[in-house]
Amino acid sequence: MALPIVSVVGRPNVGKSSLFNRMIRKKLAVVDSESGITRDRNFTQCEWTGHDFYLVDTGGMVPGSIDQMEQLILEQASIAMEEADLIIYVVDCQTGITDVDTRIARQLLRTDKPLLLVANKADNDRLELDANAFYSLGIETVLPVSATSGRGIGDMLDEIVKCLPVISDEPSEEGVIRVAVVGRPNVGKSSFVNFLLGENRHIVSDIPGTTRDSIDSPVTIDGRRYILIDTAGLRRRSKVKENVEYYTTLRTVRAIQRCDIAVILLDANDGLNLQELKIIDEVSQARRGLVLAVNKWDIFDKDENSAQIYARQIKESAPTYRYIPSIFISALKGQRVHKTMTLVDTVYEQYTRRVATSELNDFLREAIEKQPPAAIKGKWIKLYYMTQAETAPPNFIIFCNYPKLIQEAYRRYLANRLRERFGFEGIPIEFKIKSRGSN
Repeated sequence: MALPIVSVVGRPNVGKSSLFNRMIRKKLAVVDSESGITRDRNFTQCEWTGHDFYLVDTGGMVPGSIDQMEQLILEQASIAMEEADLIIYVVDCQTGITDVDTRIARQLLRTDKPLLLVANKADNDRLELDANAFYSLGIETVLPVSATSGRGIGDMLDEIVKCLPVISDEPSEEGVIRVAVVGRPNVGKSSFVNFLLGENRHIVSDIPGTTRDSIDSPVTIDGRRYILIDTAGLRRRSKVKENVEYYTTLRTVRAIQRCDIAVILLDANDGLNLQELKIIDEVSQARRGLVLAVNKWDIFDKDENSAQIYARQIKESAPTYRYIPSIFISALKGQRVHKTMTLVDTVYEQYTRRVATSELNDFLREAIEKQPPAAIKGKWIKLYYMTQAETAPPNFIIFCNYPKLIQEAYRRYLANRLRERFGFEGIPIEFKIKSRGSN
């Protein structure tokens, strides 16, 4: 399921990044009183009343500027608007309407996209009344808020949720596995897909970033049907400088949302670095199955035991992701490429697996006996029972007396014990802790 995209736009220094941080409830975007601090884009997943969407922060727009940096920011903001399902136009309630505000409003009205105007810095009742002046810009809905104090933020998020398109899972034939092939630029993603397809359907080049869009290709391998999603190379967001790379990065994140299993390609010569860890984290947050494929293994200097040593080094460098299976391949020569898809099948079986409630409660009882949750502020935490709410991806619910007191370390303990008992290789595990009697 590809989540809706909400883009936050406006002229410099109206508080877009402050609003962005307030909505996601953490400080991700840089906030400063200096105009134009946000020169790149931040985007992250946001949730409100059970509705998930991607929130995109953009740099300050200055239409008609001859400054090279401001022209670049304007182009990037335009891409964010093009990809958006909803645009949040932020203005400064204290400054009032400026010529730049008017020019941006005209541009937004021409996009034919759903629009909400957010009048920021409405810190009191008088400023909230002053926000009505922005109706003259021609945008139907004006919402006065204060990103600094949180005033009006809940009402604004309610309105955003109302405007989001209804997103449903893409219909797919039973038994068809959607596989996204992801990784940094130039690690061999298109070569991997081309070998499975048996034809050079995707351009293969040594130039990083040759693949600009996500491409879906149906294929049948040993009687099993797949849809291969070849994606543009993901880079760390702080390194995405070209407009086209931002466009493809956002598309790739959406491709991850659409897949069942993600095959993450590494370059054997580079190893697992921070960029790959970020990609793994992206897939893990989307709660999709993962397979790690170390590519270009044919040119890597190795001995008989080097694969085991290499795999151990990967697990030691990222202990949180020890549950991800790895395989060593050469996409160019086709070595173990089909075995990678066999590993995808194995992970998919875990992705769609359902464990009986009786087995889960036996597991929970034994886990508590071995290590009960620590008492917090003199309150003893009791875990009553456990059930599996969903498959694809697996989602578990545990009922207890003080859900908010369960520590993250204990969640990790339960996840590790669950893997020891039931497997779930390559699958991010999520526990929802609820009070007894909750629906």
